[in-house]
Amino acid sequence: MNKGYSVCMAILAVMLFCHAVPATAASTALQGEQAFIKNCAVCHPKGGNIINSVKTLHKKDLAKSGIKKPADIIGNMRNPGPAMTRFDEAAIPDKTAQAIAEYIFKTFK
Repeated sequence: MNKGYSVCMAILAVMLFCHAVPATAASTALQGEQAFIKNCAVCHPKGGNIINSVKTLHKKDLAKSGIKKPADIIGNMRNPGPAMTRFDEAAIPDKTAQAIAEYIFKTFK
């Protein structure tokens, strides 16, 4: 009986751990989407660009601008070109900026 209880508890612990990891990833993805909508979507609806139509957030256009990974997007948020609003860490904390950057790469292909 005691051995069976231990096996059940071990299985339960594994199931809870495996379930918690996707929930955390889903939470980060949701945070990125919500922060994108709040801070970016006005100028970048559906990954486009209302100011400069050739500088979208779609992967091929990002690559043309030398943006190939989330850190590049964060760098651009912190020090943008002349037509984009600057988002320093006070405006968008690093963790939120990372979530936005990951959301952009996963969403706008």
